[in-house]
Amino acid sequence: MELAAGFASLSRDDWRALAAEVLRKSGAEAGSAEEALSRQTYDGVTVAPLYDADDLPGDPGAPGAAPYVRGARAVAGWDVRQRHAVADPEAVLADLENGVTSLWLVVGDGAIPVGELGAVLKDVYLDLAPIVLEAGERTREAAEALFSLAAAGGGALTGNLGASAVLGDDGVELARRCVAGYPGLRAVTVDATPYHDAGGSDAEELACSIARGVAELRALTGGGLSVEQALGQIEFRYAATADQFATIAKLRAARRLWARVAEVCGAPEAGGQRQHAVTSSAMMTARDPWVNMLRTTVACFAAGVGGAEAVTVQPFDACLGLPDGFSRRIARNTQSLLLEESGLGRVIDPAGGSWYVERRTADLAEAAWAFFQEIEAAGGIVAAAGRVCERIAATRARRADDIAHRRLPITGVSEYPDIHEKPVSRRKAAPDPSGSGGALPKVRYAEPFERLRDLADAQPERPTVFLATIGPLAAHTARTAFAANLFQAGGLATETAGPGTDPEQIATAFAVSGATVACLCSSDKLYAQHATAVATALRKAGARKVWLAGKGRYEGVDDNLHAGCDALAVLRETFDDLEVTR
Repeated sequence: MELAAGFASLSRDDWRALAAEVLRKSGAEAGSAEEALSRQTYDGVTVAPLYDADDLPGDPGAPGAAPYVRGARAVAGWDVRQRHAVADPEAVLADLENGVTSLWLVVGDGAIPVGELGAVLKDVYLDLAPIVLEAGERTREAAEALFSLAAAGGGALTGNLGASAVLGDDGVELARRCVAGYPGLRAVTVDATPYHDAGGSDAEELACSIARGVAELRALTGGGLSVEQALGQIEFRYAATADQFATIAKLRAARRLWARVAEVCGAPEAGGQRQHAVTSSAMMTARDPWVNMLRTTVACFAAGVGGAEAVTVQPFDACLGLPDGFSRRIARNTQSLLLEESGLGRVIDPAGGSWYVERRTADLAEAAWAFFQEIEAAGGIVAAAGRVCERIAATRARRADDIAHRRLPITGVSEYPDIHEKPVSRRKAAPDPSGSGGALPKVRYAEPFERLRDLADAQPERPTVFLATIGPLAAHTARTAFAANLFQAGGLATETAGPGTDPEQIATAFAVSGATVACLCSSDKLYAQHATAVATALRKAGARKVWLAGKGRYEGVDDNLHAGCDALAVLRETFDDLEVTR
C-alpha cells in the first residue's frame, strides 16, 4: 500500500511559488520564501519553514550504537526520578509506591542532614531504586553514609554519588571505589543546568557540559582509571524546556558530541552518554504557577522523545518553595501518563528520521562543538570561566530583550495575566547545596514582570490606568484588550471609558476613575477623527501621561503601545508616572 498514491508529486519549488504568492498578498518583503519564514536561534542555527530529504545530514546510526544520536541504549522508556530536599520518609515512599523509580536526594545544610539519610531510606530497597546524591561540599560524607546503608542491606547500590573529580570533592577516589565494588553506581555528575539557569543557549549548555566532561575525564584517567572506566563513571544532567524540538535536538546532539570525545579518546564503544534531563527552572513562573504543569509536561515529553535515560519533572510550585504532596503527585503522574497512557515508553527515538529533527540536531551539535573548541583552546572549562560567563551574559541579555518586547511571551505573566489570582504559598526551600555555578547567576525568565506584579500588589490601592476607549465596542475592543493585557502584566488595573466619542464625556470618566495615566484605544480611522481632541481633554482633566494603542502619532499623545514594543519599559515608565516608587 502506497500512502501517497493518488496525490500529485510536489517539489520544493512548487512550495516556494505558493508561499511567495501568499507573502506577496500579505505585503511581506523578502528575497525568498525561506528567508521570509525562517528564524534563527540564539546559537545562530537557522530554523527553516520546510525540510525534505535533502536536509538529512547523514546516517545517525542505530539506537544503542555509536554515535549514539538515536539513544545510548536500545531500550525504550526512562527512569522516573523525583527530587527530594527534605527529610520526609513518607513522601519518599509515596513516590516510590506510585510510579517513581529512582530518588534524587539533596543532602546538606538546610536540606536532608547526612545523619538522617538512614531514616529517609529506611524502607527503600537500594538494590531496586537508584539513589542520586546532590550534596555539594558534603558529597564525601553523604557518599560514605550511603555506602554504610548499602553494606547493612546486602551491599547492592545503584545511582550516582554526584561527585566531581575536578572540583576537589574526592571524585577520583569515589570513582575508584565504584569501579571496584559497585558496578551499578557512578561517582560523577556533570551538571549543565547552571549554564542553562544562567540564561545560556542550548549550544552553550552543551559546549560547557562537554568541556566539563572532558575535564572530569582527564582527572579520572589521571587518577588511575582506564578511559572506558572513566567514561562509565560520568552522568550528564541537562535542562528540558517547553521548546520541545529544541530539547529533543539538544539531547540527541549531546550524545553525538560525547561520542566524538570517546572516539578521540580511543573508546568509541564506551561513548554512550548517560543523560538525566530535568525540567527547566528558568522557565518556571511564580505567578499563575498552574501553567507550569503545561510547561513541564511538554518538557518531559521532549526529554523522553530526546532519549534521556532519567527524567525529573519539577513540581509546578518548585520556584515558590517546598512542594506539597499534591504537586509531587502531579509531577510523577505527568511521567506515568506519558510513559504508560501515551505510549512513549514503548518506542525508541520516535523523532529519528524526521528531516527537521535530524537537521536541527546536526546544526546544534556543530554550533556547540565550535564553542567547546574555544573553551578548550582557552585552557579548559575552569580556565575559560570568564569567557563562558561573558558569552552566557550576552545570550541572557538577548533573551531578556525578547521577553521585554514579548517576542518570547510567558503565558500567565507577560501574556494573559490574572491580577486577581489567588496566591499560592509554600514553605521556603533551603539554598542549593551545590552552589550557583560560581560566577553564574540563576535567573527565571518571568522575574522582571513578576517584580512589577509584586510592587503593584504591595500598594495600599492597586495602581490604575484609564483606557480611553473611542467609538463603539467593535472599533476599540481589540486594542482595549491589547492595552489591558500589557498593563496588567505589570499588575496594574485598568478601567475603561465605555463606548462613545465625546471628548468631554471620556475626560469626565477619566477624572472619576482617579487615574493619572490614560491610554487611547480605538481604530486608526477613529484615531484620525478624535485622538487629538480626546488627548487634549484628558490633559485638561489631569492626565500626566497619555499613551495610544497603535502606531499613529497625534498631538497630545506622549507615546505608543504596539505589538513588539518594550513592554517592561512601558510598565516601568507607567509606575514612575503613577508615582509608585520602584
